Amino acid sequence: MNYYLTLILFLFVYMSCWFFISLIKKRNDVADVAWGLGFVLLAWVSFFLSSDSGTRGIIVNSLVSIWGLRLAWHIHSRNKNKSEDYRYLTWRNDWGQWFYARSYVQVFLLQGFLLFLIVLPVIAINKSDGASLGWFDFIGVAIWLFGFYFEVVGDAQLAKFIKTPGNKGKLMQSGLWAYTRHPNYFGEVTLWWGVWLMAVSAPNVWFTVIGPLTITILILKVSGIPLLEKKMAENPEFAEYKRRVSGFLPLPPRNILSQ
Repeated sequence: MNYYLTLILFLFVYMSCWFFISLIKKRNDVADVAWGLGFVLLAWVSFFLSSDSGTRGIIVNSLVSIWGLRLAWHIHSRNKNKSEDYRYLTWRNDWGQWFYARSYVQVFLLQGFLLFLIVLPVIAINKSDGASLGWFDFIGVAIWLFGFYFEVVGDAQLAKFIKTPGNKGKLMQSGLWAYTRHPNYFGEVTLWWGVWLMAVSAPNVWFTVIGPLTITILILKVSGIPLLEKKMAENPEFAEYKRRVSGFLPLPPRNILSQ
């Protein structure tokens, strides 16, 4: 069977299994756990399906595994013993009798499709890893580490802030959050551009730029920052925070820039 078709079929089965898990647990936010794990599984399945995988593939797959497993565990820990994520609760109420059908298509299958697009650089590396390591690889790893730092530290700072009783009803505005309103999202986008930079060292994989472009558009324009800031806007501190702090790129707060 065709290499890419096999991976698409695998991903279809994988996301369908998670849909059935969501029915059992009666919560669609398990899709967020499936998201991170899906990258890890697809990366290694593509690696073992290819006879051309080499050192670059091992490095990239390891980086994706570190990111995906960390993200899945973080989301699982965050959602444990809590009600379903507010986004999915809204859809559960809005979709009515079409809830299950729309959940399968718009949550699980759609996420699988987007996952496939984003992980394309990794799949392409595993399929055509013929070139030796070069400067693009080392720069790509450095960019990945930079992005991973922002995502992990940003998540950790936010988790600690939320757990502090005195912070209830307040917005996180310190640490990395003093320089960008979304350090975790900035980190996620950045690390995927690092992965793609490693991919361009392999032959005939420039088309995989669709991967980092997809995650960038999703976070900046679709399901990441727009949805979260709509909820953040309900907090009276948000207007001032938005005025001072960059929405995405880490920059000095505007009151510092004006001095």
